[in-house]
Amino acid sequence: MSDTEVHLKKFEKELAAGTVSLVLLAVMAAAHEPLYGYQIAKRLEHDADGVLAGKQSALYPVLRNLSAAELLDTFMQPSEAGPPRRYYRITPLGRKVLREWATAWVSTRRFVDSILKE
Repeated sequence: MSDTEVHLKKFEKELAAGTVSLVLLAVMAAAHEPLYGYQIAKRLEHDADGVLAGKQSALYPVLRNLSAAELLDTFMQPSEAGPPRRYYRITPLGRKVLREWATAWVSTRRFVDSILKE
Protein backbone atom coordinates (compact mmCIF):
# COMPACT_ATOMS: atom_id res chain seq x y z
CA MET A 1 0.00 0.00 0.00
CA SER A 2 1.42 3.38 -1.01
CA ASP A 3 1.83 6.34 1.34
CA THR A 4 -1.15 8.11 -0.21
CA GLU A 5 -3.33 5.01 0.10
CA VAL A 6 -2.51 4.75 3.81
CA HIS A 7 -3.51 8.37 4.34
CA LEU A 8 -6.66 7.96 2.27
CA LYS A 9 -7.74 4.90 4.30
CA LYS A 10 -7.17 6.81 7.56
CA PHE A 11 -9.11 9.83 6.28
CA GLU A 12 -12.01 7.66 5.06
CA LYS A 13 -12.17 5.93 8.44
CA GLU A 14 -12.25 9.25 10.32
CA LEU A 15 -14.84 10.69 7.94
CA ALA A 16 -17.05 7.61 8.22
CA ALA A 17 -16.93 7.73 12.02
CA GLY A 18 -18.45 11.19 11.94
CA THR A 19 -21.16 10.51 9.36
CA VAL A 20 -22.49 7.00 9.96
CA SER A 21 -24.82 8.12 12.77
CA LEU A 22 -26.25 10.85 10.58
CA VAL A 23 -26.80 8.46 7.69
CA LEU A 24 -28.36 5.79 9.91
CA LEU A 25 -30.81 8.28 11.39
CA ALA A 26 -31.71 9.47 7.88
CA VAL A 27 -32.35 5.89 6.72
CA MET A 28 -34.52 5.23 9.75
CA ALA A 29 -36.45 8.49 9.28
CA ALA A 30 -37.23 7.49 5.68
CA ALA A 31 -38.36 3.98 6.63
CA HIS A 32 -42.10 3.39 6.81
CA GLU A 33 -41.70 0.50 9.23
CA PRO A 34 -39.16 -0.73 11.79
CA LEU A 35 -36.09 -2.33 10.23
CA TYR A 36 -33.65 -4.93 11.50
CA GLY A 37 -29.91 -4.55 11.13
CA TYR A 38 -29.47 -6.54 7.93
CA GLN A 39 -32.26 -4.57 6.21
CA ILE A 40 -30.60 -1.31 7.24
CA ALA A 41 -27.21 -2.50 5.97
CA LYS A 42 -28.72 -3.56 2.63
CA ARG A 43 -30.43 -0.17 2.18
CA LEU A 44 -27.17 1.60 2.91
CA GLU A 45 -25.24 -0.68 0.59
CA HIS A 46 -27.76 -0.12 -2.22
CA ASP A 47 -27.94 3.65 -1.74
CA ALA A 48 -24.17 4.01 -1.39
CA ASP A 49 -23.37 2.09 -4.58
CA GLY A 50 -21.30 -0.42 -2.63
CA VAL A 51 -19.29 2.10 -0.60
CA LEU A 52 -20.29 0.24 2.58
CA ALA A 53 -19.88 -3.26 1.16
CA GLY A 54 -18.40 -5.61 3.74
CA LYS A 55 -18.80 -3.13 6.60
CA GLN A 56 -22.15 -4.30 7.96
CA SER A 57 -20.75 -5.32 11.33
CA ALA A 58 -19.55 -1.75 11.91
CA LEU A 59 -23.17 -0.54 11.86
CA TYR A 60 -24.29 -2.50 14.92
CA PRO A 61 -22.24 -0.58 17.52
CA VAL A 62 -23.57 2.69 16.03
CA LEU A 63 -27.14 1.37 16.17
CA ARG A 64 -26.60 0.44 19.83
CA ASN A 65 -25.21 3.90 20.57
CA LEU A 66 -28.17 5.59 18.87
CA SER A 67 -30.51 3.40 20.91
CA ALA A 68 -28.69 4.18 24.15
CA ALA A 69 -29.02 7.89 23.32
CA GLU A 70 -32.79 7.36 22.86
CA LEU A 71 -32.63 8.35 19.20
CA LEU A 72 -33.81 4.89 18.15
CA ASP A 73 -36.24 2.48 19.80
CA THR A 74 -35.53 -1.23 19.59
CA PHE A 75 -37.52 -4.39 20.08
CA MET A 76 -36.97 -8.08 19.47
CA GLN A 77 -39.23 -10.16 17.27
CA PRO A 78 -39.09 -13.89 16.50
CA SER A 79 -37.86 -14.81 13.04
CA GLU A 80 -39.08 -17.74 10.97
CA ALA A 81 -35.66 -18.04 9.35
CA GLY A 82 -33.44 -18.13 12.44
CA PRO A 83 -32.81 -16.38 15.73
CA PRO A 84 -34.95 -13.44 16.88
CA ARG A 85 -34.26 -10.14 15.16
CA ARG A 86 -33.70 -6.76 16.76
CA TYR A 87 -35.77 -4.11 15.02
CA TYR A 88 -35.09 -0.36 15.12
CA ARG A 89 -37.29 2.67 14.59
CA ILE A 90 -36.50 6.35 14.97
CA THR A 91 -37.89 8.19 18.00
CA PRO A 92 -39.35 11.71 18.04
CA LEU A 93 -36.10 12.86 19.67
CA GLY A 94 -34.18 11.09 16.89
CA ARG A 95 -36.13 13.07 14.27
CA LYS A 96 -35.31 16.36 16.03
CA VAL A 97 -31.64 15.46 16.34
CA LEU A 98 -31.56 14.39 12.68
CA ARG A 99 -32.82 17.82 11.61
CA GLU A 100 -30.10 19.52 13.68
CA TRP A 101 -27.38 17.19 12.44
CA ALA A 102 -28.52 17.64 8.83
CA THR A 103 -28.31 21.42 9.21
CA ALA A 104 -24.82 21.12 10.70
CA TRP A 105 -23.81 18.76 7.88
CA VAL A 106 -24.99 21.18 5.18
CA SER A 107 -23.10 24.06 6.82
CA THR A 108 -19.96 21.97 7.17
CA ARG A 109 -20.19 20.69 3.60
CA ARG A 110 -20.62 24.23 2.23
CA PHE A 111 -17.62 25.44 4.23
CA VAL A 112 -15.39 22.56 3.11
CA ASP A 113 -16.54 22.89 -0.49
CA SER A 114 -15.77 26.62 -0.46
CA ILE A 115 -12.26 25.99 0.85
CA LEU A 116 -11.58 23.17 -1.61
CA LYS A 117 -12.61 25.39 -4.55
CA GLU A 118 -9.92 27.91 -3.69
